[in-house]
Amino acid sequence: MSKGSSMSLRRRKETAVAAAIFLVPALLVIAVYIIYPIIQSFITSGYEWNGYSSNKSFIGLANWAELLKDKVFWNAFKNNLLVMVLSIVIQMPIGLALATFLDKVGKKGNICKVIWFIPMLMSSVAIGYLFRYALDANTGFVTAISKWFGGGTVDLLGNTGTVLVTCIFIIAWQFIPFYMVYYLAGYSGLPSDVHEAAMVDGATESQYFWQVSLPLLKPTIKSAIVLSIVGSLKYFDLVYVLTNGGPSHASELMATYMYSNAFSSYRMGYASAIASGMFLLISVIAIVTMRLLNRKED
Repeated sequence: MSKGSSMSLRRRKETAVAAAIFLVPALLVIAVYIIYPIIQSFITSGYEWNGYSSNKSFIGLANWAELLKDKVFWNAFKNNLLVMVLSIVIQMPIGLALATFLDKVGKKGNICKVIWFIPMLMSSVAIGYLFRYALDANTGFVTAISKWFGGGTVDLLGNTGTVLVTCIFIIAWQFIPFYMVYYLAGYSGLPSDVHEAAMVDGATESQYFWQVSLPLLKPTIKSAIVLSIVGSLKYFDLVYVLTNGGPSHASELMATYMYSNAFSSYRMGYASAIASGMFLLISVIAIVTMRLLNRKED
């Protein structure tokens, strides 16, 4: 073996060792905080357990059989799908529109950028309590406006027909700033000379957006859609604070239903089955979505 080959092999070994040193801590964190809880959730789903007693009764697939017939769970899954679809329909276009505007105005829009990003800086729990009081049937601002025009009380969060849509709009209000910044990051990666060349060739700003920027932003848009889908399917805190899944399970999501079974009904085994079912459903939907988005165009 030549001296050059020996040095090259030595460098590769050193690189591999350095990579292992940096990767091992990350892999340990993933194993402890992600892989182990998932495995433990599947194991616990085979037991009847209240969550704190040392007595566990192995019941096999009984929890899974109950889950398959549980109308509340599948209604919660349907609600999650509605949140997912409307989140994409509402948040993506508005976030892209705001990002496009801010990209055009440049530094002049810094104040708008800060103001519009404020909802994202607030915790979901704080936003939940804020809107819970703001939309209160007796003292909320919607009821106040209704009474000012001669109407009666308006209970958006206590009406089974309006509660889920109301929650979805509040979620959109919180997360539109995230996608605004996400698309701004995508705009910052576009080469400036492309815009200059398009303007020199006589393209309008509208033509540049539809024919140049939007196609170049496709990878950013695809990843934003995947993030929105996964986030919508595992959403919990804001809806839990706002409605706790009510009234009559009208705003129930899979995560809120899992939580109520675990910590209100003390059915930890069944809650683990719900969590495991969530993991499987979210994984399938995420994989199918990524395949569809990455499919080669004919």
